[in-house]
Amino acid sequence: MTLPKTVIAVIGGSEATPEALALAEEVGRELGRRGAAVVCGGLAGVMEAVCRGAKETGGTTIGILPGREHSAANSWVDIPILTNMGYARNAIVVYTGRAVIAVDGAYGTLSEIGHALGVGIPVIGLETWTLFREGAMDNGIIPAKDPLDAVEKALKAAGSRDG
Repeated sequence: MTLPKTVIAVIGGSEATPEALALAEEVGRELGRRGAAVVCGGLAGVMEAVCRGAKETGGTTIGILPGREHSAANSWVDIPILTNMGYARNAIVVYTGRAVIAVDGAYGTLSEIGHALGVGIPVIGLETWTLFREGAMDNGIIPAKDPLDAVEKALKAAGSRDG
């Protein structure tokens, strides 16, 4: 299997609303259509929805798993990577992507956003956290109005990164 040149990290909660799951699935479909691979935490919720969407359109999916069991991966993960690192794997998820799309999410998603922004990886937000810092000009998260907009912004941001 040859991996696509562009890998986009998609992050979000394992316990998501039906609306968030629909957004994530459409993000996955569009990434698959565009030939980009998806990397995520490999479990349920947003992670499962984005993988399912990507597989529907022929995409490649990578799951960075928190434990040591391949069976923990959702059924749409092509490449499960076992870390036995728990939430520390969040850094690996975002560092693997050329850009990050955050859909919904709880505190694990917030930590991934922080890791990404801390090292200059672009984060596109789709109904996710909004960050405010005193004196900051913006919150660092690029807002998207819908899944197509999120994917277009992520691919553009990924293409403009060095390395």
